[in-house]
Amino acid sequence: MLIELENIVKIYNQGRVNEVTALDKVEMAVEAGAMVCLKGPSGSGKSTLLAIIGCIYPPTSGRAVIAGRQLARLPDRFLTMHRRRTIGFIFQRFNILPRISVFENVVLPLLPLGMSPKERRALAEPLLERYGIAHRRNFPAGEISGGELQRVAIARALINDPPIILADEPTAHLDSRLSRDFLADMLALKEEGRTIIMASHDPLVTEAAGVDRVYGVHDGRVTKDAC
Repeated sequence: MLIELENIVKIYNQGRVNEVTALDKVEMAVEAGAMVCLKGPSGSGKSTLLAIIGCIYPPTSGRAVIAGRQLARLPDRFLTMHRRRTIGFIFQRFNILPRISVFENVVLPLLPLGMSPKERRALAEPLLERYGIAHRRNFPAGEISGGELQRVAIARALINDPPIILADEPTAHLDSRLSRDFLADMLALKEEGRTIIMASHDPLVTEAAGVDRVYGVHDGRVTKDAC
């Protein structure tokens, strides 16, 4: 299994008056090359679950193994390194910086790695071409269309060639046409052998072609094959 979660608990503000249990005894396993959806309402724990899978932080307790590494055993510095090698994120509002160029947005994840401008360009240009935004490379990201922003976000997620792509409510701010375009892009990545995990309550996502399993997330608990 590429992703193994066993008895995962995540507690925020532990021991304080405002303590919140965001995840409670979660069990989940995802094979390499699968496309999985996390389905549930806002506040159900989907984003916290994505954050743990995405190596942003370890669980409070339980065993989380992501791409062969057990998170609880990794110091923060190595957790960050593992995330950069393994995970590509597509955020709900894409998190594109509007004042810098399309190209600069795409290569942002490479900046902490100390690569030369030539090395960054060599990785970015094929993605700009693949997603049809090469002609926009020097445009400020705030001046391009919503569909182009979507493709910038996908290109940025792929810049480190990660085996796992995580998308948090990716269609929340897209119309139905752009949502279908996004899902077609995700299916193509799955067919390349990447593992896709999308958190969403949008039926277009949870019922999309290529989705292997839907997990229901409610009040921090996870159930298989949600309908």
